[in-house]
Amino acid sequence: MSNLKTNGGRAGLGATAAVLAALLVAACGGGGGGGVAGVAATAYTAGPIRGFGSIIVNGVRFDDSGAEIEIEDERSGGLDDLKLGSMVEVESEQIDDSTGRAKASKIRVGSELKGIVESVSGSSFVMLGQTVDVTPDTVLDDSLNLGAAGVAALQGRLVEVHAQFDAASGHYVATRVEAEDAADMFKIRGVVSQLDSAAKTFRIGDAVISYASLAAADLPANLADGQLVRVKVKPQQENGQWIATAVRSGERRLDDHDDARLVGQVSGFRSASDFDVNGVRVDASRARIDDGPVQAGSRVEVRGRSQQGVLVAERVKVLDASDDVVRGIELHGTIGSLDRGAKTFVLRGVTVSYAGTVLYERGSEAGLADNQPVEVKGVLTSDGITLAATVIRFED
Repeated sequence: MSNLKTNGGRAGLGATAAVLAALLVAACGGGGGGGVAGVAATAYTAGPIRGFGSIIVNGVRFDDSGAEIEIEDERSGGLDDLKLGSMVEVESEQIDDSTGRAKASKIRVGSELKGIVESVSGSSFVMLGQTVDVTPDTVLDDSLNLGAAGVAALQGRLVEVHAQFDAASGHYVATRVEAEDAADMFKIRGVVSQLDSAAKTFRIGDAVISYASLAAADLPANLADGQLVRVKVKPQQENGQWIATAVRSGERRLDDHDDARLVGQVSGFRSASDFDVNGVRVDASRARIDDGPVQAGSRVEVRGRSQQGVLVAERVKVLDASDDVVRGIELHGTIGSLDRGAKTFVLRGVTVSYAGTVLYERGSEAGLADNQPVEVKGVLTSDGITLAATVIRFED
């Protein structure tokens, strides 16, 4: 398995901004921000952080220097909370598709699960009654200290998981897994099923959750099957049930924006024109669908506008492995620890190898030096740690 292991800092696993910008132009008909009447010229983007410089989400490079950062449990955050693979929602100024850049105004960070890993099977594990799949794109933080055992070493560990829910498999596809030292509560973000208002229980996946200790005012309005919720539970089960200490709506807080973009798994499916991506409802009834149809479990790119909490799609592209540009890595920063003998250097905490075939732009291999600003694009090697550079561009 080729996972990137990091120390949680601002290293970069990212979509190549120029590639995704081109994809968006092709799939979505050109520049962003059409200017919907009555809607401010702002943009919304949601997905995992896949690179740094400042942060790269869905191929767009967002300047986060002046952004307000909010953690999903409603505390203020800082730049250190923006970690590789973290799921974020970004509100920004208008995105310039010609450069793939925008200035972020607000960034919200939120994970899906926190708890003890109960069992491991292959590249998947179970926690809180939920199955989590680890893929080659999953960031396994160095805090886990997995070593040669890999995912198997997660057994019995307390972890926090950023993920995208797959409606077809019912699994969470992890984008980031990191260790937690302690927790006075566990949490699940998922869809309510088998609600029993008499027993005051419901299920999320295989987890049975009791909300008997909560007042009606402490529950989301009209709690019902199919509703997306965020639940905090006590760390120990009682009589096979998880005891809820808080139940809140899990719907994304999507304001009106004239440019809204998503790339991810279909997390809820009602029809090919009415589905959810990363917890955001998509109305694709008037959208152009490329490479469809959209199905439960499809990975899609959606672009349109957001209105009254719904992303009204103009274009939807169903992605396959060749389209899934998030597997690329893009790093921006200054070279450190240059080793000409080994042909490696460190950039944003990632070891970069330039021993293979590399295209140099605005310079040559001889120009590599510590403190030299560069942009690097490449792919992970089999160790899941080293980036094999394919392009190195010298920056001013």
